Amino acid sequence: MSIHSNGRGLQAYAVLYLLFLYAPILLLPIFAFNSGTIIAFPLQGFTTEWFAQMWGNATLRRALTNSLTIAVSSSVLATCLGVFAARASTRFRFPGRGGMMGFIMLPMVLPEIIVAMSLLVVLLGMGVQLSLLTVILGHALICMPYAIAILSTAFSSLDRSLEEAAFDLGESKWGAFRLITLPLVMPGIISSLLISFTISLDEFIIAFFLAGNEPTLPTYIFSQLRFPRSIPVIMALGTVLVVLSVVLLAIGEYFRRRGNARIGGAPTGGLL
Repeated sequence: MSIHSNGRGLQAYAVLYLLFLYAPILLLPIFAFNSGTIIAFPLQGFTTEWFAQMWGNATLRRALTNSLTIAVSSSVLATCLGVFAARASTRFRFPGRGGMMGFIMLPMVLPEIIVAMSLLVVLLGMGVQLSLLTVILGHALICMPYAIAILSTAFSSLDRSLEEAAFDLGESKWGAFRLITLPLVMPGIISSLLISFTISLDEFIIAFFLAGNEPTLPTYIFSQLRFPRSIPVIMALGTVLVVLSVVLLAIGEYFRRRGNARIGGAPTGGLL
């Protein structure tokens, strides 16, 4: 009886937790298609005006373009550097390996405002002009520990005998890496790209400090929260971002299952 009641209590807690977590997200499309400018019930009527205003806003399009450019560039840079670091840390043993990896992973636990202020002081001291490039470098620094964490797992689960068999068959180190290692860790690389892209797209503090006069999507949204008539447009933008996140999640899960099937794993688990 006690176990049964505890199970029901855990189920109730899980339901309340999921409602608390996802209810605000579910409200986004409701108010995005609401014709009223006040975010409150009862709803006024159905409209797509806010989406039209969103696409017609030149500043918003510029901020979105900047954020996508930063997110793609920083995710690719962080993943490439993460591949090198994860490969070295899992394949080789050398003096100071633990300390080096600890310093590389440090941005994961440091407060972002400290990282942003430090980067700002260093860049201004070097005479570097603030631009999208400085934001890309800052986001790559923040994303790289997450990329390394994902890629280290992928490289650690790799069977080294496959590479050794390739060497025995006459392949060079680069050939074995390109033909054997890279395809097997590709699901980890794709996961790293997706998580780094998501972190960069959502990141506000570093973009606020390092973007200069270039708007990014988070800084634009923050600036528009002061104007009540802009809130419905922000709701429409949030709806589009939620749909984009679901699409990215589905793509990541597809490649995860494809990579799992390639190595003969059971088609269970995952996010979907």
